[in-house]
Amino acid sequence: MTTRAPELTPPRTPANPRVPVAWRWALGALGVAVLFFVYWRLSWSAAANSDSAAIAIQGREILHGNWLLRGWWMADVTFYTTEVPQYALLEAVGGFGVWVVHVAAAMSYTLIVVLAALLAKGRATGREGWTRALLGGGIAASPQVSGALIMLLGPDHTGTVVPVLATWVVVDRAPRRWFTAVVVCLLLTWIMVADQVVLLTVIGPLIVAAAVRALRRHEGRRYELSLGAAAAAAAGIGAEIPSLIRHLGGYQVWHFQTHTMPLSKLPRDTWHTVEAVLELFGANVFEPHSPVEAVLVVIHFAGVLAGIAAFGIAVARFFREDAILVPALAVGIALELGAFLVTIHSSNLASIREIVAVMPLGAVLAGRLLAGPLLRLAGASLSRASKAAVAAVAAVVLAGYLGSMAYDVTRASIPSANQDLATWLAGHGLTGGLAAYWQAGSITLDTGGKVTVNSLVVTRQGKLGLYYWESDRAQYNPAEHSATFVVAGGPAVDVPMPGMEKAAIRTFGPPATTYRVGAYTVLVWQDNILRHL
Repeated sequence: MTTRAPELTPPRTPANPRVPVAWRWALGALGVAVLFFVYWRLSWSAAANSDSAAIAIQGREILHGNWLLRGWWMADVTFYTTEVPQYALLEAVGGFGVWVVHVAAAMSYTLIVVLAALLAKGRATGREGWTRALLGGGIAASPQVSGALIMLLGPDHTGTVVPVLATWVVVDRAPRRWFTAVVVCLLLTWIMVADQVVLLTVIGPLIVAAAVRALRRHEGRRYELSLGAAAAAAAGIGAEIPSLIRHLGGYQVWHFQTHTMPLSKLPRDTWHTVEAVLELFGANVFEPHSPVEAVLVVIHFAGVLAGIAAFGIAVARFFREDAILVPALAVGIALELGAFLVTIHSSNLASIREIVAVMPLGAVLAGRLLAGPLLRLAGASLSRASKAAVAAVAAVVLAGYLGSMAYDVTRASIPSANQDLATWLAGHGLTGGLAAYWQAGSITLDTGGKVTVNSLVVTRQGKLGLYYWESDRAQYNPAEHSATFVVAGGPAVDVPMPGMEKAAIRTFGPPATTYRVGAYTVLVWQDNILRHL
């Protein structure tokens, strides 16, 4: 008798809950587009100034073939390999104008958020990976609502954070092979040419973390030391490239000496440093705010607390972390804040731009180190009341951060500095002139280059002289260019130079015509006054 085998019913395959790859890419692109729009609108709520204009003008020079920026005196930080090419590319697409400053700022900050989320995620997958990315990117995604707008205007080190985070992504995600150290060296050299703050945000942290960890452990020591050596090599090479550019006839760098503060100022400077960190995270309750902003600022304390907690965990686990990223980021934050504290930068909030990397680095650490504990807390056997309380706090914070971004979109746009004067000059056919720094570049940018104004300074002799800061010496050549007017005075917000009108008359003689344009005085001559400089 043959026994018939029982029929087996194949198990039902559950529906795949994963979103198709195409839809994920589409949703991701939509999210990036929304972020860009928010940051673009927020950027317009601050006036572009001559610092931004200088980078835009240099980008225009690059487009016209002046690759080495011959004849230029740069600032102490050049942004030659970061924002200058970014501005040049935008101008190649849409022309020279104020719009470039705001689009570039929105691009940079959008990339900062995306890279912070990617770096916070690391190699984690599933729920923890998503939680890491959302936490790290979420903290970075909602910038301060105050009027400072350090993150979203000119190239005040914010754009440098993009290649800095990209370098950390390479350190974290690339294979642990010799060529990774080469790539890191090339990236850091590229950044070093533009902005020496990379010494504090990547180069120094890699060297310190690799050296200290190598003394305490053997696993991975050779690879980490190779990263430290690559960083050291990049520091040396990157520091020499500007000298090579100058030797080839290119730009020259203004060497600005940073001074340390006396110990007697330490309590005051410590408080200023604390306030600066709060400002970066959008949680500075000590500045005046409208009622709506005050609520949003208080909610942003969650990001500060997350960053502090993550920094403490990173320090405590310095030698126990498998990868160098977390310890190195902690070193980077410590170096940035330490340098800010002991130098003149801590004397006022206007210098917060020097430590803009602290916020995204702190956000990355928060996502990297707090996501796991938060998920375990969510899955713990808490009482219903406790779970409800945790959910309520999370909902309030999420609503606050999203509400802050929505509020940013509603902020009124502010015209560029000196826009009214620039319009008046263009309308009266005055196309070439001279002014103080904070009026000169701004007017050139405001008019899309229709009016060219170069900067001067009042000398000790009471006359006007060239200002060697973000200026092109060729513009003062009377054989190639012409100037017929000088702008003096102006509203206090535009930082007018005292004694400009008297110095202009002493230098060029009495003007043919004098105009009063609001708070400005415009002195006009019949001939090319560049001949008298």
